[in-house]
Amino acid sequence: MLKNLSLCVVLIVSSVLLACAAPKKKAPEGPIGGTEGGAMSPAISSTEMNFKPEGSDSDSIPGLHTVHFDYDSSTLSADARKTLSENAAWIKRNANTIVQIEGHCDSRGSVEYNLALGERRALSVKNYLVGLGVNADNLTVISFGEEKPIAIGDTEEAYAKNRRANFSVPQTKLPNQASAGLQ
Repeated sequence: MLKNLSLCVVLIVSSVLLACAAPKKKAPEGPIGGTEGGAMSPAISSTEMNFKPEGSDSDSIPGLHTVHFDYDSSTLSADARKTLSENAAWIKRNANTIVQIEGHCDSRGSVEYNLALGERRALSVKNYLVGLGVNADNLTVISFGEEKPIAIGDTEEAYAKNRRANFSVPQTKLPNQASAGLQ
């Protein structure tokens, strides 16, 4: 019995060591989203997406602007609705673009609460844009809660900057039309 147990232990340890020593598969090099063999379709390879990941927070997308919220609220202010009307026009002009609406909060509240509030903010923005005639299929929402602040500190000014919904453009919906550029 002891001999069989020792043999089992040796086999298990050997298997673990072999698995750790085995060469790892390397991810294919080349552009993300490529086709089999690493080649990109011509339509995708001609698509230029030069936006910063911070999206409208970085002002790198002329025509898409961040909106801000009052404390503990997902209600759109008059200023936010005006900004969203301008954003809606941009999204309609660039109908081949998927726009991600990102909900954010200040650091007050629990992680769970802020994720839920960030989602309510992003959905509030999405619903307003859809009401203005934006195709819902062009919009996605995500909540980052308090995890991606743009202002650091425990002041009302920092809190106000972090209570926001911003916009990013992670992909184009129809790559063969994207080469015309975004306006």
